[in-house]
Amino acid sequence: MKRFSAEDIQNILNNLEEKYPNAHCELNYSSPFELLVATILSAQCTDKRVNEVTSELFKKYNKPQDFAIMPQEKLEGLIRSCGFYRNKATNIIACSNSIINDFGGIVPNTMEDLVKLAGVGRKTANVVLSEAFKIPAIAVDTHVMRVSNRIGFIKSDDPHKVEEKLRKIIPRDKWSRAHHLFIFLGRYTCHSRKPDCENCKIQSYCEAWKKKCF
Repeated sequence: MKRFSAEDIQNILNNLEEKYPNAHCELNYSSPFELLVATILSAQCTDKRVNEVTSELFKKYNKPQDFAIMPQEKLEGLIRSCGFYRNKATNIIACSNSIINDFGGIVPNTMEDLVKLAGVGRKTANVVLSEAFKIPAIAVDTHVMRVSNRIGFIKSDDPHKVEEKLRKIIPRDKWSRAHHLFIFLGRYTCHSRKPDCENCKIQSYCEAWKKKCF
């Protein structure tokens, strides 16, 4: 596997910054709790659909106390179009109760505490840490996973291993920015089925492009 120098990493990030200067979290939220709920809903669902659902949901229900007492059937109906709505409703209600009972009604701001919440794994926790609390973090979703493997940073389908590798080769102060840049690369250029290599700003660094293996 290719070894990437610090200069390589900086050039990759610079090129992606030039390509996607407006890369950002595309989930709409106005509080750490809203972001937490939106991220739980985003599992195997597009950000666009989640935003459509939460634009109405958060008008009436946007605090842990709102969801903790909500009948599950009601929440399921409100989030049905996000898919896996039964499991997500169960997790959001349980998560809300835990925030109230274990954390004084406030979303915790450490990985250790976040992953104690129902429906919250490392990816969701990293999104909340990075976005809501501005703590450097790299959330590994399907896009970050795909581009990390294609570029040649790592060969693994284990999100935790990919996260660990990226944390080693990317400077800590650039973790959160790199996360967004890789997501935009995967979402808008390095598509899963037919990557748009001709319009990629980092093809000269990409192992998959050099080997034409997708």
